[in-house]
Amino acid sequence: MPDLVTAALALPGLWWLVLAITAAGLVRGFTGFGSAMIIMPAASSVLDPFAALAFLTVVEFWGPLPNLRAAWREGVPAEAARLLAGAAIALPLGLWALSMLDAAVFGWSVSVIVLVLLVLVMSGWRYSGTLRRSMVSGVGALGGFLGGIAGVPGPPVIMLYMASALPIAVIRANFLLYLLGIDLMMIAVFLIFGLLDPLAVTVGLLCVPLYMLANVVGARLFDPAAERLFRAVAYIVIAASAVLGLPVWEG
Repeated sequence: MPDLVTAALALPGLWWLVLAITAAGLVRGFTGFGSAMIIMPAASSVLDPFAALAFLTVVEFWGPLPNLRAAWREGVPAEAARLLAGAAIALPLGLWALSMLDAAVFGWSVSVIVLVLLVLVMSGWRYSGTLRRSMVSGVGALGGFLGGIAGVPGPPVIMLYMASALPIAVIRANFLLYLLGIDLMMIAVFLIFGLLDPLAVTVGLLCVPLYMLANVVGARLFDPAAERLFRAVAYIVIAASAVLGLPVWEG
């Protein structure tokens, strides 16, 4: 264990991961989503594909726990359960697809997927029809697939829920419940197939206290009246992370 801690502290690019999880924690605590879109481009530029996902999962699992009780109270757990039912089917397919990619292609894929999804979210595009239960499950499946192949399960759900008439506090709570469920699924799959890279897990555990603190600060900053300003800042941070995470900057 001491050797792993030493190796984790000496990891090239560790400062980039620390910066990313700090920004991601603030965004996640405030909005309930967006952290993976900040963390994954950074992680993919430092770690190999499955190690990057392991790092993300370890950090994200612990970070939102201080806000879990409030999310359960303010959200609609039944809706989150429908999303997770779809995700449970598609997440393994996404991980299988990831196993077909090499590290360079993975790095490009993560940043490009994040940028495309960010443009869709920023464009204001929203589904305008009826939110049927089957559609909620289908969007959860799409999120699960993207979570498996690129570590970004949130954007499809974001775009679906923003079409609803639910208050922002409810949407934020549902996102937290859904994403925590995704983390639990990811941990289970990684444990079953022995994919938890020890170094990535150690780096993730070392970053957890900072990420949790950032989540708490972000949650305390939450103010529905300031939602537009904070979203604009979050979009800028996500875009910067995706661009700086492109493999073109390596070497």
